[in-house]
Amino acid sequence: MYKREYQLLVFLTILLLSGCTSISSADNEIAGTRPKIEPSEALQKAQGLYDQRKDLDKVREAIKLLEKARDPDNRNFDVEWKFAQFSYFLGSRENIDETEAQKVLKRGLTSAKIAKRLEPSKPDGYFWYAAILGNQSKRSPVTVGVVSIKKIRQAMKKVIEIDPNYQGASAYDGLGQLELGSRGLGGGSAEKAVEYLEKALELNKENSYIRLHLGEAYLAVNKDAEAKKQLQYVLAMKADPDFIPEHEEAKAKAKKLLEQKF
Repeated sequence: MYKREYQLLVFLTILLLSGCTSISSADNEIAGTRPKIEPSEALQKAQGLYDQRKDLDKVREAIKLLEKARDPDNRNFDVEWKFAQFSYFLGSRENIDETEAQKVLKRGLTSAKIAKRLEPSKPDGYFWYAAILGNQSKRSPVTVGVVSIKKIRQAMKKVIEIDPNYQGASAYDGLGQLELGSRGLGGGSAEKAVEYLEKALELNKENSYIRLHLGEAYLAVNKDAEAKKQLQYVLAMKADPDFIPEHEEAKAKAKKLLEQKF
């Protein structure tokens, strides 16, 4: 009787040990499929890919590379805000699948929140948080847009408080777009949009997005001559070598508006 119980105990012990070994091996396999990379190396390589962002697959590669450098136990500010920036660019493209856009923007928003928390005295986290939330609002105006207006406004104003020239005065541009996009139930004002965008233009005269959006704001307040001037300026502008995809997008939209309105 005792011998039989002893044999059963030995058998169960061996079984448990085998199970533990299998689990450990599985864990090692999973860990092996998630290689890490040093933040400095990831940032350098990812930026090189992002510089080729006219090809969206390069942006996807850059995002994947930064993901490997993201460590929940040791967050890196530059990795987090760059991850948010690249996610915003990919998620805001009009020619990508809606499911992919939502997924990318959601993860980018989380990264921007982390960046805000890590360096609350720097503008990067606030700006990309607001930019991503703004794009999510455009995609889902009822479920996201209405409830996010205050958050976007606060974040963009925080950027201006820290560095009004950040990203070519884009925080003022963001506030202008917010005013234009939230007219009606959101309480936005086209006149206020003009104020923000004219201020942006004072700070940066060669940002094609600012001139495009100022043209839209002028149209909204029936200043057609001023609107036409801004839109034509976009078409005549020389692109900044560092922002060619953005300029091409602004130029295409300006051309479309001119054809529609004039």
